[in-house]
Amino acid sequence: MDAIVFGATGFIGRSLVAELLTRGQRVAAAVRRNDTLTPWLTSQGVDTGGLDIFAADITEPLSGLPEVRDVYNAAGRFAFGLGVQEARATNVTGALNVLEWAAGLPRLRRLVHISGYRVSSSDGRPDYAGLGAYEASKHEGDLAVRARARELEVPLTIANPSTVIGPGQYIGLATLVQDLWNGRLPALPGGRDTFLPITTIDYFVRFLAEIPASPAGEHYWVLDDSTPLLPELIAAIADHTGVRAPRRTVPAGLLRRLPRKLTGADPETLAFLSTDRYPTASARAFAASAGLEMPPAADALRGWADDLVAARFGAASPWLRPYGFSDVAGSRTWVSGERHRPDHVLLHGLPMNADLWAPLASHLPGPVLAPDLPGLGRSAATTRPVDAWLEDLLGPVRTRPVLVAHSLACGPALRFAVDHPDRISGLVLISPAFLQAPAPRLARSGLAAPMMRRMSAARLARTLGVPEGAEVESAAADLRRRGVARRVVTAVRTDVAGRGRSRALLDRVAVPVRIIVGSADPLVEAVGHPVAEIEGAGHYPQLTHPSQTARHLAAASAQIGG
Repeated sequence: MDAIVFGATGFIGRSLVAELLTRGQRVAAAVRRNDTLTPWLTSQGVDTGGLDIFAADITEPLSGLPEVRDVYNAAGRFAFGLGVQEARATNVTGALNVLEWAAGLPRLRRLVHISGYRVSSSDGRPDYAGLGAYEASKHEGDLAVRARARELEVPLTIANPSTVIGPGQYIGLATLVQDLWNGRLPALPGGRDTFLPITTIDYFVRFLAEIPASPAGEHYWVLDDSTPLLPELIAAIADHTGVRAPRRTVPAGLLRRLPRKLTGADPETLAFLSTDRYPTASARAFAASAGLEMPPAADALRGWADDLVAARFGAASPWLRPYGFSDVAGSRTWVSGERHRPDHVLLHGLPMNADLWAPLASHLPGPVLAPDLPGLGRSAATTRPVDAWLEDLLGPVRTRPVLVAHSLACGPALRFAVDHPDRISGLVLISPAFLQAPAPRLARSGLAAPMMRRMSAARLARTLGVPEGAEVESAAADLRRRGVARRVVTAVRTDVAGRGRSRALLDRVAVPVRIIVGSADPLVEAVGHPVAEIEGAGHYPQLTHPSQTARHLAAASAQIGG
């Protein structure tokens, strides 16, 4: 084998395995359990033909592993609140066990040990009481590995990455972004000059893959010196995602003295709130010699923020790619899917978001475009009319898609079809609210917003008459965000006021129109367009009966095409 990666199921380890396999290397993955690595590699399109997987627990002396040329120790216990013995078992004892095993390899070229950027270069014993078990164990492990490698004459290189960001990283800085996103960050911890540097996972694993061919004995601090200071970093993410950035800061020293129940801050995380800079010259020189270039920090942060929101900070899996925030008519809008050549454009109803369409979209043959409406779901509010927003959203579209709208979104979709018949091939209205019985009194009352904010996903599902699932979980999470529930109530009131106008416009549409409803939520008046009724469905047939809804949608598309 060319290389072995310890900790191969971790955030860094799995990406390193993917990088080495992509380079054509034969890779051994040392894991405790192989229940995630192979599926993850397959999902990334990585050919696993050169991969062998071995069971290994680095907290015990190692044996039974293949001979390799390069050894990567990406195993580590990264968590706060650990006990001292638990942290040391992996970060100290485990690191030494890997080194001892590597020392016995007859053709070892390099041991690459992944440490931390906050490790000390001093020879003193780390302060477990002051630093906490995680950081202190990383300090101790770094010292122990360097000392033992000298004794055994093991060719060693240490990589000290800063905060590594990328899809799948949900701890550390990600928790700060999550609090920002959910409106739970009234003030920033640290000061105006706090420096919390980043590097991207793609760049870091390419850096690691180049190390074995270089001279041994180096310590590389791998981080982006151009990372904005923490207040600027958080402000950039806030601007990209359309949320409010905190203006105040709270010194780390003060946070340490305040009760954790009051601050919500884990004391161990406060050690990372520093103004320190790091010796990156050797890493930058090495990267230049290997032809590696860091992506711009601002671009990396925006892309990572998109990944965090798409994955609900680790609680969900994105169902449609590409995804991210875009500026649409002055609103930071969450947009998923094909922006230029969609076959269908899907506009969700209330109180849902674009995830509403996931069950239906899996039955559709072509690409779709599915945004969160302005001020709803993950999209920020806008001062411009929703009609201007929809026109701007569809500006880049070069096809004539079928415009599919649900419930209250049927009004804007209908107005767009009347004003721009040349830009769509047809209109499908699913449960058009303006043709059905009015919304329940709760949704139209002033009490609805606070009640919706407190709703669990299970209660929301019961209220809507749909099964619990990822789509309802997603909607419930958004309703808890600042202002979303209030805007849902406002949208319901606006729709009630405009029902007559929408009904009148229905007779003026120049493109083919088809209406789909559930038998439990029928139309309350006759219309001059084809109506498909799904037996047993309510107001959300795309959730409860996605295959039947897709068949009616296909019939509508065939009629439109004909």
